[in-house]
Amino acid sequence: MRALPPWSLLAAGTLAGALAGGAYGALTPPAYSATAYVVAVPTKKSDPQAALGFAQAYGRVATQLAVLGDAQEGAGVPVRTLLENVRTATSPDAPMVAVTATAARPGLAVDMADAVSRALTRHADRAKDATHVELTRFSRAVRPTEPSSASPALTGLVGASAGGLLGGLALLVRPRRAPAGGAHPAVVPHPAAADAHGQQ
Repeated sequence: MRALPPWSLLAAGTLAGALAGGAYGALTPPAYSATAYVVAVPTKKSDPQAALGFAQAYGRVATQLAVLGDAQEGAGVPVRTLLENVRTATSPDAPMVAVTATAARPGLAVDMADAVSRALTRHADRAKDATHVELTRFSRAVRPTEPSSASPALTGLVGASAGGLLGGLALLVRPRRAPAGGAHPAVVPHPAAADAHGQQ
């Protein structure tokens, strides 16, 4: 039986990876992301640098149970869903907090992001006499028009790359075939060794 060429491992790995990645992308439900922004504003008793520091702190507080518990009614989902699907981001240069929510429906993603941003501003408002910084809603979440999750074409491409890599590794570590008949290749003597043998 004729052996398969070595490159067949690479081709098989690439094809299998592409099929697996494409199937994953096609079977996984699409996800939509929406982002709302709030900005920290210093009062007359504070300064912009303090507002920047509090924005960083509020970015971490936004995903805590105290804030998400207040946001769950406006979001229309339980706290656990908010914990799993809401993320925040802050900037080292601007006193702004981005609240991003991900959901299976565009409208739900918007509701979740807006609800959490509103709850965060309420919590900051209660503490502004002590912090001298208040949070103001900079912009509401915009309804997404396209999924934020990867398309089947992209997951297929990633799968093909991973499969090709595994196929290449298998090609490198595969056992080498011995020469036909078990014969060893002939050894050609070094010229200096042949001259020495002739002089004896």
